[in-house]
Amino acid sequence: MTLYRWIALAAAIAVIAFVNLSGMDAILSLETVLEEKDRLKESFEKNPVRLGVGFVFSYVIITALSIPGAAILTLASGAIFGFGWGLIIASFASTIGATLAMLAFRWIFRGLVENRFTEQLAAINSGIEKDGSFYLFSLRMVPIFPFFLINALMGLTKIRIWSFFWVSQLGMLLGTILYVNAGTQLATIETADQIFSIGIIISFALLGIFPLIAKSLIERMNSHHLYERFTKPGKFERDLVVIGAGSGGLVAALIGATLKAKVSLVEKDQMGGDCLNTGCVPSKALIRSARHSFENAQAESLGFKNSVPRVNLGKIMDRVMRIIQAIEPKDSVERYRSLGVDVVLGEARILSPWHVQVGDRIISTRKIILATGATPLIPNIEGIETFPYLTSENLWSLRKRPDRLVVIGGGAIGVELAQTFKRLGSEVTQVEALDSLLPNEDEEFSNIVYNRLHSEGVEILLRTRANQVEASEDGNILRVSDDQGLEREIVFDQLLVAAGRKPYTENLGLDLLDIELKSDGSVVVDKYLRTKFPNIYAIGDVTGSFQYTHAASHMAWHAAVNSLFSFVKKFPVDYRCMPYATFSHPEISRVGLNEKDAISLGKKYEVTTYDVSELDRAIVDGETLGLIKVLTRPGTDKILGVTIAADHASNLISEYTLAMKHRIGLRKILGTIHVYPTMAEANKFVASEWAKNHKPRWALRFLEGFHSWMRGDGFFFLIKNKKGIVENSDFN
Repeated sequence: MTLYRWIALAAAIAVIAFVNLSGMDAILSLETVLEEKDRLKESFEKNPVRLGVGFVFSYVIITALSIPGAAILTLASGAIFGFGWGLIIASFASTIGATLAMLAFRWIFRGLVENRFTEQLAAINSGIEKDGSFYLFSLRMVPIFPFFLINALMGLTKIRIWSFFWVSQLGMLLGTILYVNAGTQLATIETADQIFSIGIIISFALLGIFPLIAKSLIERMNSHHLYERFTKPGKFERDLVVIGAGSGGLVAALIGATLKAKVSLVEKDQMGGDCLNTGCVPSKALIRSARHSFENAQAESLGFKNSVPRVNLGKIMDRVMRIIQAIEPKDSVERYRSLGVDVVLGEARILSPWHVQVGDRIISTRKIILATGATPLIPNIEGIETFPYLTSENLWSLRKRPDRLVVIGGGAIGVELAQTFKRLGSEVTQVEALDSLLPNEDEEFSNIVYNRLHSEGVEILLRTRANQVEASEDGNILRVSDDQGLEREIVFDQLLVAAGRKPYTENLGLDLLDIELKSDGSVVVDKYLRTKFPNIYAIGDVTGSFQYTHAASHMAWHAAVNSLFSFVKKFPVDYRCMPYATFSHPEISRVGLNEKDAISLGKKYEVTTYDVSELDRAIVDGETLGLIKVLTRPGTDKILGVTIAADHASNLISEYTLAMKHRIGLRKILGTIHVYPTMAEANKFVASEWAKNHKPRWALRFLEGFHSWMRGDGFFFLIKNKKGIVENSDFN
């Protein structure tokens, strides 16, 4: 920044400081306007030009220097000059001052900011060039941000001076009219009683509701701006089109039909989506078979002779398919058509905010819900594009157990399937680039899973990246390297990629509508699950948040109800109490915050833990590996989050989810009767641990003395001296 700019900045700061320190800012007050209005009106009548020019000059300087007081000056213009001249003076003076302020910020700061934030400003200027006038008008209409801040920020962009001037003039006009009108009402006050006149009350009531009126106008303008390039049909075929018949889409369609809306449900592949066909249902069926094999190998602990069952993966997969078929009718085309849903099989493409194309059919609809889910994320590994790898989607076609399996990924899917195939007899190597399995969990829970899998014979390579895969005569080879640069070759029969999932947004037409996506490809939605188009919603995995079946169902209720009844009331989706589980053995389940989250968010917390090995039912079942960890707000029993490692942890977490949802603390869990002997008692015992840590020690010492007195030994009160030594103070 040049010397001249430094001098200008210093001068402006000096003037602002002088105004504040000298008390001159007190002049810009409502009291001053009321006291001086008569004298100023008389002066205006005698010499209107001189007072008018002086007033405009003062208004422009005060606004240009960003000195607070523009609102008072606008009231004063109405009180002194009347509505007509007052509106002209205030309107142009405020716009000229704002433009000068913008130019001052641009001259002093833009070069400095551009040098340090070149890429960021380039993106902002691109948006300003396209929609800058509209955004500026919105900010002027709805005073969310102080006007001086808007002037400053716009000065850093490349918005044209003339565009800034006329948009500001129009954007501030309605507010200026209301303030000038209120000023004319103030001019009529002669006595205190007149403050409560109808005119004064109405004028200031209008000022009070102005932000609401302006917000409504801006929403209408936003809507017009968004939709202006599309043709809205005069009549709609459907109230709601849901794209995707997974867990979220099925629930949304069901709710819409139940509420008597005309609903079309579009599915290009299988009804039930990932959860029924390739995710939750088949994986848990496979885990159950693997656990049976594991328990047979551990039979001696229950008093039986150990046995090693012969694993026939083909028959196990037959059982998995039978389970899918048993659940399938609940999600079938026939069932949903019987409920009144128009089920359309085919690939959907959004043509406009009101039109969805499926094959040759174009459906007009009032609202759209995207529920397209996610697909496996394939990491960048040399040779992977031509290699026949497995994922959670095509795994179910296996008929022969792989002798040597490599699992890439240490998240929930990777952990579950690595343990499962090891229990079915495969030699399993698990490769994870990060420094722990289940990296989102606290260290002790990641360690529980790591130690369990390691003890069962899974070879786990942490801080290791998969670099290249290739086929050879001796077997397939995966080349990996650790964080120290050491390389290794792993020979395998099958490669299972479980490195996460990416939202599915391909060929949906989102680019045509310019619907915003995050860096991971997920659809951006607000708290009501709306995209940038208020009539298009997105739920479930495609939003990138909480990729669980129950999360999609939870979001589906909100999206369906909001889409159909938002004109009456909108319901924000609540993720605060979203539970989830990893179905390893032991299971890891969580709701709310863990310590990693609390630390990253800067939240204060207390920790209470309970070792599952102390629980009678766990001892009886031989399932003593586990831990419950509860985070509470310091000094209270309010639950911030719970993580459980235990057999049936996915069931145990529900009590804490209920408690958090309805703001029930640990005291009430402690006071709730739990059946003995059950795993659920662990929840009561961790609450008991919290109570022990927060018992009123002074009261207990008092009671000890009281009981001594009741026995006739005299009353005493145990206290601690400065050295921490307990002393007996006898009051007998």
